[in-house]
Amino acid sequence: MASKKQGGIAAAAIAMIASVIAVEGGYVDHPNDPGGKTNMGITEQVARQEGYSGPMRTLPRSVAENVYYHRYLVGPGYAPLISIDAAVTEELFDTTVNMGRARPSRWFQQSINALCGTRLVADGRVGPATIKAYGDCQATFGAAPLCVATLDRLDAQQSAEYDRLARVNPRLRVFLKGWKAHRVGNVDRAKCKAAKP
Repeated sequence: MASKKQGGIAAAAIAMIASVIAVEGGYVDHPNDPGGKTNMGITEQVARQEGYSGPMRTLPRSVAENVYYHRYLVGPGYAPLISIDAAVTEELFDTTVNMGRARPSRWFQQSINALCGTRLVADGRVGPATIKAYGDCQATFGAAPLCVATLDRLDAQQSAEYDRLARVNPRLRVFLKGWKAHRVGNVDRAKCKAAKP
């Protein structure tokens, strides 16, 4: 992975992946988790889709890192955002790992529209138009203030979604406290100072 990206972008991607793996921990197979057997946050279904055929208990860290990089950072279109705003990218990446790509990507587009007055179609597909709209908004809103405001909006939407999921599926209530403790407000707002104008 590091050979595909150089300098600060590679370092930021590696740090994001390491942070998620630290939060996700090792092997689990919780009866209430619809993901089933999971290791380092990688579900068995995802591991199989990505070509891993071994036991989930011994999933190599290198496989998990590769899956995270390609499926949850590059796949949703977040990689180009790293050089513009690594903190917002980290939030999107972390939420995508936990909730899939559609919701956080849509929330990001909705946040840009609400904060910047743009008219992006909130289709959950982050592409060049979404990245450009965010970058353009930094020039008028200010990179650091936009970063903080975006993180606040993304966290609020994520927290509300956790509450909704726990209401809809009571078996998920066991995870609610942990989700909110480790996944909401987990990106330090001080990192916003590094956002590029």
